[in-house]
Amino acid sequence: MRGIIFDLDDTLYKEIDFLKSAFRQIADVIGITGVYDFMLKCYRDGENAFKMVIERYNLSYTVDQLLDIYRNHKPDITLDLSIVATLDELKSRGWTMGLMTDGRSVTQRNKIDALGLSEWIEPNCILISEEFGYGKPDEHCYQYFIERYPNAKFCYVGDNLNKDFVTANKLGWQTICLLDDGRNVFSQQIVLPKEYLPQQTIKELPELLQLI
Repeated sequence: MRGIIFDLDDTLYKEIDFLKSAFRQIADVIGITGVYDFMLKCYRDGENAFKMVIERYNLSYTVDQLLDIYRNHKPDITLDLSIVATLDELKSRGWTMGLMTDGRSVTQRNKIDALGLSEWIEPNCILISEEFGYGKPDEHCYQYFIERYPNAKFCYVGDNLNKDFVTANKLGWQTICLLDDGRNVFSQQIVLPKEYLPQQTIKELPELLQLI
């Protein structure tokens, strides 16, 4: 049996699309022209967009209130057609697919629902750190899949060098990193020990079909 476990953010879709969706929702709630563009500029400048927009427009909202909208809104995000085709091909080849993602339950569930990932991934193969009680790179996350499918050979596909690959490497999984195309929320330009690095890299997700 073969199992392929995906990261979610900046792997199956671009997290910047979630951020833009949330900023549009906040702008709609605030109801002032220019709020969306201003928040996006703050983000790109490395500033706290919530704090800055409150100060700029003298709003009665608090940072926590805007953050709640950000985290809990139903995002307007979709899978690229190339990602859909890749997941369809994996399914046709008989791969069992799973998802391992760090974050809050509501936020991540809303993303998963919006992307329609239940088409390819069974509910019991989705791990969200807040629900599971552990996050990457804790070995409990990876052992969950090993215990569920004890005879499987696993591949992990992610993007975050800090936490995605070190434990999977230790456990003998194949590890593949989707390289940043310039839109990732977290930079991959960091220096880490060899054990943290993926065994292989790809520029676009469909390329993994040639490696597994």
